[in-house]
Amino acid sequence: MAEATGEAPKRFFTQAGVAEREGGFVLTLDGRPARTPGRAPLALPTRALAEAVAAEWDAQGATIDPTTMPLTRLANSTIDGVVPRADEVRADLVRYAGSDLVVYRASEPERLVAEQAAAWDPVHAYARDALGAHFLLSEGVMFVQQPAEAIAAVEAELAREPSPFALAALHVMTTLTGSVLIAMMHAAGRLTVEEAWRAAHADEFFQESRWGEDYEASERRKRREAEFQAASRFLALARTG
Repeated sequence: MAEATGEAPKRFFTQAGVAEREGGFVLTLDGRPARTPGRAPLALPTRALAEAVAAEWDAQGATIDPTTMPLTRLANSTIDGVVPRADEVRADLVRYAGSDLVVYRASEPERLVAEQAAAWDPVHAYARDALGAHFLLSEGVMFVQQPAEAIAAVEAELAREPSPFALAALHVMTTLTGSVLIAMMHAAGRLTVEEAWRAAHADEFFQESRWGEDYEASERRKRREAEFQAASRFLALARTG
């Protein structure tokens, strides 16, 4: 009935909790193991992440609002979509490296060139120094073929990430920014979540400083930023014992 009328589902449990099981920490609702939409156990790799997911459920009122549960949504999509296809997710991240945001630079105006350099040169240097990936820079939007060695270096680094939960978070951050290099640098602790987001939107912030804020574009970016922050938190909690 809720689906037919568009009504939010009513809260059907009293308390959310966490139970340690073989293979992880399972979300429980009134003591019963919860399941994903795909009917898999909603099991998380760390107690910290499981407790954060449980807190989202406990925070619900008389009805359940999925928009206030970003960690739960990401956990569901990880378990149902990433766990069985981790290699495909890695391959998709590698594809982003072939046309990463930070290699396409403006030739003018001078201030934008400087702001892009300030935001993106550290990312370019991280790829070179930490990953051994030497990416070619290009002016404008014309596609530039990146060296196979640079792509292979990114692929090798991603291959060292065994956790599908970390891969899922990286994928979300990459699709929101258009830069797997920014996502990887943030995941490595070399950029804060705020620095990563601002770096990915250097062009937009420049345009706003020049022409003023577009309310709809700004609101859309704020919603996407909240998704980015949730993915960053998800990643951190997935790595916390």
